[in-house]
Amino acid sequence: MTMSKPMPRCAFFGTPQFAVHALKALEAQGLSPALVVTAPERPAGRGLNLQPSPAKVWAEEREIDVLEPLSLRDKSFVAELGNTDWDVFVVSAYAKLIPKNILDIPRKGSLNLHPSLLPKFRGPSPAVSAILADERATGVSVMLMTEKMDAGPVLAQARIELEEGADGWPPTGSFLEELLATEGGNLLAEILPEWLAGTLTPEPQDESKATYTHKFKDQDALVDLMGDARQNLLKIRAFDQGPRAHFFTKDGKRVLITDARISDSTLEILKVIPEGKREMSYEVFAKREATQK
Repeated sequence: MTMSKPMPRCAFFGTPQFAVHALKALEAQGLSPALVVTAPERPAGRGLNLQPSPAKVWAEEREIDVLEPLSLRDKSFVAELGNTDWDVFVVSAYAKLIPKNILDIPRKGSLNLHPSLLPKFRGPSPAVSAILADERATGVSVMLMTEKMDAGPVLAQARIELEEGADGWPPTGSFLEELLATEGGNLLAEILPEWLAGTLTPEPQDESKATYTHKFKDQDALVDLMGDARQNLLKIRAFDQGPRAHFFTKDGKRVLITDARISDSTLEILKVIPEGKREMSYEVFAKREATQK
């Protein structure tokens, strides 16, 4: 009679929908975590009611324990983690730097799923940054975490390259993030048993090739309608969620751009959402603007 291998004791750190893709992939391989650590509930919606993170919703639906520390340096939180003999921690879009004393708790360390081909596009916004850089060849990495952000040795990578065209490149930021999250979750679930079995050797990153991203602000998504058509299209596609691609009318009203294309080397805006209005074609918007002057 063959004895089944015991389930690894895994804690998962993650918050947004991106993290849920990794959780689903782990679940599909029988590697669901015993604990999910996520950001505390935050006010959202018109009523500003407290809303749980997507990762918390996923965990509670499966009756998996959840911790929501305000600070990773909280002594009671660190003590609670240390009370369990963990095999590994897995991190995906947690959005906080995790201190070394936590990273070192598990027997096999802490792994991070990052949506870029490290060492390129380290930091908080790799998918949007790849679109803005017009970098069709991107991908995902699973690395062993160190204190320095996204700098640990890499266990595995998967490359993704979208073809130029209407259904390919450039994609929207939300589409590319979902694609990378799905591919990354599958890669993580594939290599995690190998890592736990000791059959994977991490490869150090080449620091000389490292590039960095930053958290984008509203002003980064401002579109100069007189600017380069290609760069404007990349910006419109990349910023399809907070922040949103936009411009201002002459009287200072904000207009979101929801769809555009390049026609005869010129940017053609197709759909917009004017301030306080519903989505409409740019043609209708332009006619309304002309009649109001």
